Amino acid sequence: MSFANQVLCAVYLAGREERLEPAVHPVPTELDEEVARLKLDAMNIHIDALTEAQVRYLASWQEGT
Repeated sequence: MSFANQVLCAVYLAGREERLEPAVHPVPTELDEEVARLKLDAMNIHIDALTEAQVRYLASWQEGT
């Protein structure tokens, strides 16, 4: 998985070299999640996605403990 992440990051950076300043850039969340999803698919493991209500609840400071 680490190599897959590194390759996808290299492709990401190469395709954006004109727009990115020379610096250390974090791995985009989308790439990290794609590598994880592909690994889980390869292992025949499937996870649920949050519903909109769950996303709102997690982002809310007015509900919960």
